[in-house]
Amino acid sequence: MAELPKSLEEAIAQSREATQAAIANGYTRIKVELVFPELKPMPVALQFIEAFEEMASELKVFFPDAGAAALARRDWGQVPFKITDIGSSRSSVDEKIHPEDRVFLFVEPSAVEVLQVEKLCEAAGDRPVVLLNPNLEDVAIIGIGYAGRQLRDRFLTTLESSYYLRPLDGAAVLRCYPSSWQVWQETNDNYQLIAEVSTKPVGEELDNILAGTTQAKDAANPSPAPTPKKSGLFTNLQRFIRTLSR
Repeated sequence: MAELPKSLEEAIAQSREATQAAIANGYTRIKVELVFPELKPMPVALQFIEAFEEMASELKVFFPDAGAAALARRDWGQVPFKITDIGSSRSSVDEKIHPEDRVFLFVEPSAVEVLQVEKLCEAAGDRPVVLLNPNLEDVAIIGIGYAGRQLRDRFLTTLESSYYLRPLDGAAVLRCYPSSWQVWQETNDNYQLIAEVSTKPVGEELDNILAGTTQAKDAANPSPAPTPKKSGLFTNLQRFIRTLSR
C-alpha cells in the first residue's frame, strides 16, 4: 500500500517509482499529477527526469512553447537529454519525434496544445510518453459538446494515471501505481487512510467518503465544534506537509 509522502521531494520520488512501474507493466501513455498550487514546473521536472537516468541520452523533454524550452536550456545547462517545444498544429510531427528517441516527457502541457500533444503521442507509437502535470481538459478551450467528447474518448481517456497527489482541506487524495486510489483524512497528529477505490474519487463520491468519516466522528463525539475556517490551497499544502512531517 502506498503511503503519503512527507515532503514534495518524497512525492516526486514516489512519482518516479510509480511511473517506472507503470512503464514496466506496459503502459505507454502516462500522466503524473502533483496538484499543488504555485508549483514551479522546472525544478519538479528536473527531479522527475531522474527516473530516466539510464536512458537520458534517448529522452526528449517537451515544453509548451519555445520560450519555456529556451528557459530550461538556460537554467539546466548541459544535460544528456534533448529539450524542445511542443510546437503548434502547423508544426511537422516528424521534426519533433525521431527514431532514436525512446521516451518522451511533456512538462505541463495545456488544453491549448492538446491536439498537437495527441499527434505527438500517436507518432511516438509504443514508446513511453509521460505527461507531467498536464492541464488538457480546460472546458473553455476543448468544449463540452461533441468535439470535446470525441477528444476525451479518443485521447484523454487513454492516459493512465501513475501518480496523483492532491491536498484538500484536512484531507488528501493519492494514487501511486500500482496501488488503488486512496483518500486520506487529517487526524489530530497525522493522516489516516479512510478509503480505497478503483477509480479517481471526484465530486459527490469524494464528498460522500469525507462526509461519512465526519459523521462517524460526530457520532462518537456529539459535542458541537466550531466550523473550521476555509483556508486557501497554498495554506492547505503547507499544512499538509507540516502535518506529515510531525
